[in-house]
Amino acid sequence: MLGLVALAGLFAVVYASVDIPNENDESRRQGTVYYWADGSQLVSVGAVNRQNVTLADIPDSVEKAVIAAENETFYSDPGVSATGIARAAVSIVSGGETQGGSTITQQYVKNTYLSQEQSATRKFKEFFISLKLNNKQSKKEILQGYLNTSWFGRGAYGIQAAANAYYGIPAKDLDPSQAALLASLLKGAEQYDPAGSKGNHERAVDRWEWILDRQVETGTMTKTERAAYRKFPEPKPAAKPTSLGGQTGYLVDIANKYIKKRSGLTDKDLFRGGYRVHTTFDKARVGQLERAVRSVRRHDLDPEKRSEDKYVEVGAASVRSDGAVVAVYGGADAVTHFANNADTAGVPVGSAFKPFVLAAALQHGDGITLDSGYDSGGRLIKDGPYAPPAPSGSGPGRAMVTAPTSLRDALIKSSNATFVLLGKDIGLKKVKELSVSAGLHEESLARLDKSFPLGTSTPSAVRMADAYTAFGNDGMRSDPYSVTRMTRDGETVEGFGKPEPRRAMDASVANDVNSTLGMVAWTRLGRDGKFGTFARTVAADDLAAGTTGEDDRMKSAWFIGRTEGLTTAVTMFRNKPGTPQLLGMQGVGGPDSERGNVFPLRIWNAYVTGK
Repeated sequence: MLGLVALAGLFAVVYASVDIPNENDESRRQGTVYYWADGSQLVSVGAVNRQNVTLADIPDSVEKAVIAAENETFYSDPGVSATGIARAAVSIVSGGETQGGSTITQQYVKNTYLSQEQSATRKFKEFFISLKLNNKQSKKEILQGYLNTSWFGRGAYGIQAAANAYYGIPAKDLDPSQAALLASLLKGAEQYDPAGSKGNHERAVDRWEWILDRQVETGTMTKTERAAYRKFPEPKPAAKPTSLGGQTGYLVDIANKYIKKRSGLTDKDLFRGGYRVHTTFDKARVGQLERAVRSVRRHDLDPEKRSEDKYVEVGAASVRSDGAVVAVYGGADAVTHFANNADTAGVPVGSAFKPFVLAAALQHGDGITLDSGYDSGGRLIKDGPYAPPAPSGSGPGRAMVTAPTSLRDALIKSSNATFVLLGKDIGLKKVKELSVSAGLHEESLARLDKSFPLGTSTPSAVRMADAYTAFGNDGMRSDPYSVTRMTRDGETVEGFGKPEPRRAMDASVANDVNSTLGMVAWTRLGRDGKFGTFARTVAADDLAAGTTGEDDRMKSAWFIGRTEGLTTAVTMFRNKPGTPQLLGMQGVGGPDSERGNVFPLRIWNAYVTGK
């Protein structure tokens, strides 16, 4: 009995000692500023997008959906969930994952009065402030505040901004189906915004259905009303602020992905603002790459005259040998073309993948060299080099015995047959393992069938450029990075700096492949009369390239070139909006364009020469 009295007394003392703090001052919210590599400002984003509304301007369906989804006992509870907060505190103290279980009142307190840190101290304050607030304000006032301060994704704080961001209407015009979708976003917009990914869409549909069904279970919606909402209320496409137009939005997208990977911050955290992000992006090179793409489009493509030139997309990325992403071209305009062509998997890489097959053979082939090759019967002969073709028989019409092609020549000529055989003999798993060691994401690699060595995989331009750096860097490579330093309120955000280099292959293997890629580069440059003066612009020992060839599946064209220590991957493909499959490249640029394969090379040339 005395113990209970003491506990009650302690509770009363703590309750009395914890005051409700002042509300967060949103007027002092800062944008997040991104800087070019030279320290000049790239862009400032993150201004607050919020319009407070009263409950009178919010449909009852929104209130019902939110309460069913987040806190069905909202109107009867004391503002806190003792079991939920105890579970969360124990998890935090023990180092486990962050737990949920907060009431609407607790979430409102966190949004309005406290920081977003996940700590036992913050949870402790949240508990007592929520109790006090529940005794000071009405449930209607708390719910109104919660709906005006909650994060819904797409830069939207509050239900009014969310209704506009997702449906282009004010909150008062939301129907119960749309209300259920917006309520689902409170669980985490990064996972439940349907536009985020296929997985997001599936999660959003499941939770939308659950919230509607839950309203029936709690008695706030009849079965007849529920039956009227069977079609998922697809929101409109996500819009980007105009400050993120041109290439800026693509650069920020790449930086943010890297930030979230390295620091654990979320989109919501970044939108809260106050960060200073120093990137690796070179302003001059980004502009030069964009001009190169526009120049080739203007001179070589004419979608008004040739239907084959319609829906052509370009993606490109430049990476230094230490992994720094220097420049990207993600599309015509990040505000109107959301997909980042430089950092999106989905485009077959074709014969530009063959250097990894050759590297795997040299690394694991037990005696295989650049001079090894296959005879006419498909038998691998390791001890080249080969003699030139020799005559056979005598007299008129005597036959010629064709000499085997060396692996060096097979890469230069992009011989599909040789690389299919090589992949089989070496083992496709070995090829895959080396590709991953070089930096390609495993999920972007195709299934291991006989076409795998021919480039059916779909890595991004950023990853291809980075992986190729291993060939010119004695087999060493670093993960691509785009942020060098990040601060908030003068404090350093941990997790940034140059990634440690790792060995992808033996130095001798990398040098053999690199020397062959130099021959590929000069072979490709020599096919186009536009490059007659190019040899005078670069050093011969610092020029290497991989490329798609005429025998590829004609769904894409690639050129990966290196000069002056900078590796650049350029890809071109055709993608009609709303269709899942890429269109063919046949006829792009006219009948003499090698099925569009020449244009990534021309873009690269215009970029590195500045012409």
